Amino acid sequence: MPAQTTHNPGLTVDQVNELMGSIYPQLNEGGRDYEAIEVFSGGCTVRLNADERHLRPGGTVSGPTLFTLADIGGYVLVLTHAGADALSVTTNLNINFTRKAEAGPVDAHCRILKLGKSLMVFDADIVAGPDRLTVAHATGTYSIPPAGKKSV
Repeated sequence: MPAQTTHNPGLTVDQVNELMGSIYPQLNEGGRDYEAIEVFSGGCTVRLNADERHLRPGGTVSGPTLFTLADIGGYVLVLTHAGADALSVTTNLNINFTRKAEAGPVDAHCRILKLGKSLMVFDADIVAGPDRLTVAHATGTYSIPPAGKKSV
C-alpha cells in the first residue's frame, strides 16, 4: 500500500537529522546509529547502522533495537509532516518480528496511514540483509501537541 501522498513534508532529511541531533542527542551518543535517509510525501525511511552493540546472543539484532527503529521512524514522520514539535509522543506501538536481522544496515520504510490534528497513525516495514526482506512490521500512533504549545 502506498504512502498517503497528500501529506507533504515540512522538513528535508538533513533538517530532520539536525533537529533530532539537537532535541534527542542521547540517541546517537558515540556514533550515528539511527538516521533518516529519505523523507517524502506521506513517508520516510530511517536506518539503523547495526553493529555488535545492537546484537543479542546468536548474532541477531535485538528486539528492543528494532522497536526503537520503528519508534524513530514514527518520530521522523511526525516531525516532518505534522510540525517540528519535540513534544510529540508515542501513544501506541505494536511490532511483529518475522525473521532474524543481522548486523548491517536495517531500514524502516514508514508511511502515514492517517494524519489528524491530534494523532498520527503510521506503519513501518523493517527490512534487512542482502535480500532486504521484512524482519519486522510495526504500527503506531503519535500524539501531536495542540497548536500554540510548540516546543521547537
